[in-house]
Amino acid sequence: MSEAAGSSEPESTDSLRAFGAVVKAFRERAGLTQDELALLVRFSPQTIASIEQGRRLPPPEFIDRAEVVLDAFGALKGAARHLSRQPGLAAWFRHWASLEERAITLCTYECRLIPGLLQTERYARTLFENRVPLLTNEKVESQVAARLERQKLLQERPNTLFTFVLDEHVFLRQTGGTEACRLLIEHVLECASRRNVELQIMPLKVGVHPGLDGPIRLLETPDHKWFGYCESQESGHFVPDSKTISTLRMRYARLQSQALSPDDSRSLLERMRGAL
Repeated sequence: MSEAAGSSEPESTDSLRAFGAVVKAFRERAGLTQDELALLVRFSPQTIASIEQGRRLPPPEFIDRAEVVLDAFGALKGAARHLSRQPGLAAWFRHWASLEERAITLCTYECRLIPGLLQTERYARTLFENRVPLLTNEKVESQVAARLERQKLLQERPNTLFTFVLDEHVFLRQTGGTEACRLLIEHVLECASRRNVELQIMPLKVGVHPGLDGPIRLLETPDHKWFGYCESQESGHFVPDSKTISTLRMRYARLQSQALSPDDSRSLLERMRGAL
């Protein structure tokens, strides 16, 4: 589902909460804190907390490692099987989210809006509050919380390379108003200052480029396999086919070659911020 609609964010569903409760029970049975379990399963304490709270889909590696560390006699693997049947997560995004958790490279091209990983709370809230059909206040709050939770990937995956190519006009739209746009640009610049984040802007003066057919997301797994993901209004498509991945990677490489350099992109954003 689209970033604008927010449906791509994992929701806190009954099955996720139930799985989290099982993890917590076995952790406490083992006499471990969240920090101690995090060290043993080689995930961050924040990830452990999110899983126990039912706010994050557990990666397969976490399930396997926790099963052994907590001596769960198959209970965690059994509970995890029920996650795939939960309607709160679309099957195509569930697979992508699990891969995203352990990717070593994540590539994003966007021409519609700021990607979820770079959004401010105010920007995300504006999107959710203006979704058609309207969301309930409770749903807006849960979607905003889920999006902010997912953004922790930038901090929790310091050895993962995140690259972004964004069309200039996604900033010029000034979603949420002038002040919201200024704060957004400051936030994006802060994210781009991270060692593992590379940001490039596709300027308006580039009239034709390979991204005109829509957004592109690509990721590389630890065993160096590549997968893709594409979105439309009310659906998403997970792309495992190697031939299609080759095409998307060629398009993404061309986008990077046509976009401004990271330094020039930062300069452009600073000028845009100063003009607000």
